[in-house]
Amino acid sequence: MSRATRFVEALMLLGVLTLTGACTAIGNLFDNPDNTAKPAELVDFEPTVQIRTVWQRSVGTGAGKLFLKLRPAIGADRIYAATRDGRVRAFDARTGESLWDTDTDSPLSGGPGVGDGLVLLGTSDGEVLALAEDDGAVKWRARVSSEVLSAPQAIGGVAVARTIDGKLFGLASDDGTRLWVYDRTTPVLTLRGTSSPALAEGAAVAGFDGGQMVAVAMSNGQPLWETRVAVPRGRTELERMVDIDADPLIDGKTVYAVTYQGQLAALDLMSGQVVWRRDMSSHAGLGIGRDNVYVTDDAGHVWALNRSNSASMWRQAKLEARRLSPPAVFGPYVIVGDLEGYVHWLRQEDGQFAARVRVDAGRIVAAPVATPFAVYVYGSGGELTALQVVQ
Repeated sequence: MSRATRFVEALMLLGVLTLTGACTAIGNLFDNPDNTAKPAELVDFEPTVQIRTVWQRSVGTGAGKLFLKLRPAIGADRIYAATRDGRVRAFDARTGESLWDTDTDSPLSGGPGVGDGLVLLGTSDGEVLALAEDDGAVKWRARVSSEVLSAPQAIGGVAVARTIDGKLFGLASDDGTRLWVYDRTTPVLTLRGTSSPALAEGAAVAGFDGGQMVAVAMSNGQPLWETRVAVPRGRTELERMVDIDADPLIDGKTVYAVTYQGQLAALDLMSGQVVWRRDMSSHAGLGIGRDNVYVTDDAGHVWALNRSNSASMWRQAKLEARRLSPPAVFGPYVIVGDLEGYVHWLRQEDGQFAARVRVDAGRIVAAPVATPFAVYVYGSGGELTALQVVQ
């Protein structure tokens, strides 16, 4: 019996399998595929760099115990963060000064995303919300087909949102009018989660359950290319799950995407052609550095892979089963958060520990957000922290 099969049996006993439309979505505990794995104890090491807290603010209740990737978003000199109970706040990215605070009175489940002067969010009620970047006023609400678990994005007058039932919506940025819908069939069994669309070169690139990456035209939603990153294999629906729940990343003319129980691939942005691929299982996500792409896999290992050919540069396995966040790159460091609110700083060159700080009593689910000024970490307990390396 596979690790994944044992885990789903445990989930069924806990009653966390839920029906979503015609498919069955496996609930929030799937971030630890081996239900028997005990989180690794933190190892002692001699820090080689000092980390300082520039500022820390409480956004509110955070995501609580729900597995929601409410990742903060950077827009110009501001950072935006949201809570499950509907609160959205804007802070000055350098000082942490509160700029506005809006109660949307909605169960937020995805976002925020930014673009076209908007802060965009998704809800469990099947809505996309748009707030004004400057003052947080609600500009519009748009009804979509189902829950939105990832961050909507906007550029060039079009806001794009991915719904849990396998649809991609294009909405007018000025008023939320529906412009187009792209629809894919959802497999019978899926993880509960979706990846955020990535926008570039007039296209919206999105990952879907079943292991497919798709690029559609921002103007009309027509497919430009469709590429299968991983092929479902196995005797059961569980074994054949190859969902793309990690956000795809675009760097230059290359798209990086990874599936659960499948593969990591680099794709050509214009054609969708596979540049390289290798076996990898991740639903947490990716980070990109100058020479490497970094992956948090489902065992809680952090990998550095050469961007040009996917060769393994190093693997840090001492954080096994600590339910790590996606990695972020900040200067010469790779940064991940864990289930106890710790932020681990690994050296890009070899993956060795450089520093460790604790910023929240809750788990860090969302990827840290790195800018030239600081790295921002948002914990499930609602604490938003700006961190810098002491020079």
